[in-house]
Amino acid sequence: MQSRFRSDRGLTARMGVTLFLLGLLYVVFVGALIVLLKSWVLVVVVAAGFLGAQYWFSDRLALFAMRGRVVEREEYPELHGVVDRLSALADMPKPVVAVSDLDMPNAFATGRNPDHAVVCVTTGLLRRLEPHELEGVLAHELSHVAHKDVAVITVASFLGVIAGLIVRFAFYSQLFGGGRRDQNTAVVFATVMGVSAAVYAISFLLIRALSRYRELAADRAAALLTGRPSALASALTKVSGDIARIPTKDLRTAQAFNAFYFTPALGREPGFSRLFSTHPSLEQRLDQLGRISAELGEAAAP
Repeated sequence: MQSRFRSDRGLTARMGVTLFLLGLLYVVFVGALIVLLKSWVLVVVVAAGFLGAQYWFSDRLALFAMRGRVVEREEYPELHGVVDRLSALADMPKPVVAVSDLDMPNAFATGRNPDHAVVCVTTGLLRRLEPHELEGVLAHELSHVAHKDVAVITVASFLGVIAGLIVRFAFYSQLFGGGRRDQNTAVVFATVMGVSAAVYAISFLLIRALSRYRELAADRAAALLTGRPSALASALTKVSGDIARIPTKDLRTAQAFNAFYFTPALGREPGFSRLFSTHPSLEQRLDQLGRISAELGEAAAP
């Protein structure tokens, strides 16, 4: 079913290209592991198991990792009311509503399709935003579900996760720490680690390029659906400023999920790090919303 969120051909094309390139990389990666480890059954079964688990249980895993819990209407009537209105306006199924008891102001959407989706907000976000600002943030998250880029990011991140785990396993288990291993075994493990590191680096860059674009696409779709780009701009400014003031140690556990967040769980970023960021800069997002506001003839302030 097509929602009323405006479709984005640029996003669709980028998702297709990213999945195609990562699919090729995945085939090469699995093939290399089979040749090096000489056990295709083990490699295929483990890879398929991880991919299936990430696709089918991504919503539960994300909620568990971020301490989110599903909440009923009686507990958060205003939050449910906003999600109800936006779902009806967008003509899409209402997602499961969840809340994470974190002071960090943020939100994310996850799930494999619009019929199996979750939208989660933190208590820090609910405490800081006005109703019209919260509506803008939730419209942004719902657009991720409608565009299906949540599922694409989930699947796309799988390869990098596996490659990263292999690299970490090789490092922390001290495979090259001087134990009794023959030279052939050392060469095999060194090659596996090298291939895994290369795969992780390539998938890392591909996913971040897609992630930055999908955030701009979600901002556009949310602003056009609600007709209030200034509300979303206000929420972005407020949330980004408050996250920058949260101690870094409190953000570290959340940074692994930056690709899913409304804004990244980071303080002020130097210009160089933006090349590797999951999100476009705040200036880019506000500039785009300002242009949309002018096109709609909306006042600069909500």
